[in-house]
Amino acid sequence: MSQLEPGTARIRVKDLRLRTFIGINEDEIVNKQDVLINLTILYPAQEAVRDNDIDHALNYRTITKAVIQHVERNRFALLERLTQELLDLVMQHQAVRYAEVEVDKPHALRFAESVSITLAAQR
Repeated sequence: MSQLEPGTARIRVKDLRLRTFIGINEDEIVNKQDVLINLTILYPAQEAVRDNDIDHALNYRTITKAVIQHVERNRFALLERLTQELLDLVMQHQAVRYAEVEVDKPHALRFAESVSITLAAQR
């Protein structure tokens, strides 16, 4: 999805660093860890551009607050599950035409900066 159709806006939330319980090892179950979340959201923005009115825009602050609450209030065994749940949360907004969610788990592997999972959906 590198090229945008006319009137389509791409919102990117970059490097949202949160803490949650993620993993299957005993240490991961009892200790919160950092996760790094990146969101890409496409939506038709013609009305927002034309009217310069927040009521016609997709409110990325509302979406980001929901992501923060979901991550911080839950526990996850797998990155795949966390990533899918966040994607589902973003896609609940009917204006969203395409969304991509990437979740990084820093230092999940020895010698690696991080491990990440990316999932996408469109309507």
